[in-house]
Amino acid sequence: MAGGWARDGAVQDQIDDTVSDAVREARARMPTGDSARYCVMCGEDIPEKRRAAIPGVKTCIECQSSRDTQQRSSGINRRGSKDSQLR
Repeated sequence: MAGGWARDGAVQDQIDDTVSDAVREARARMPTGDSARYCVMCGEDIPEKRRAAIPGVKTCIECQSSRDTQQRSSGINRRGSKDSQLR
């Protein structure tokens, strides 16, 4: 049940659009093109199965894992605690 001038289902439509936009943005950030045979960070071979599974991959598993860990520890508190809201 929508309130005011909104039609029924408007809130769900907004949620669906937000999710669709996030999926589209994530897909746009995915690598494309030819995969590298050697990791651009360490120079090790990238396994054939990894290159086939992820088109445009440029890093080996170990280096990608390291990059992912560094990105997660960027210092942003995403838990939504009161402390993070006061900063």
